[in-house]
Amino acid sequence: MANHKSALKRIRSNETKRKRNRLQHKTTRNAIKDLKQSSKKSEIKKKLPGVVSMIDKLAKKNIIHKNKAANLKSSLSKLLT
Repeated sequence: MANHKSALKRIRSNETKRKRNRLQHKTTRNAIKDLKQSSKKSEIKKKLPGVVSMIDKLAKKNIIHKNKAANLKSSLSKLLT
């Protein structure tokens, strides 16, 4: 167990950040799944910018790797063709 006040605070803040990251990542994964299950092109075209924005935010915060973000965006944009 941690002995210093700052170490205890770091444990608390890390747990808060972990929960926030998990929520954001799960929300994005669900949005990607919904987008892939969409059958109409117009629906995909409408949802794609929001999902791409969510992926970019995850990559910016290092929740996912930037190359994974690029691969996800590429595969999702192929759904329009």
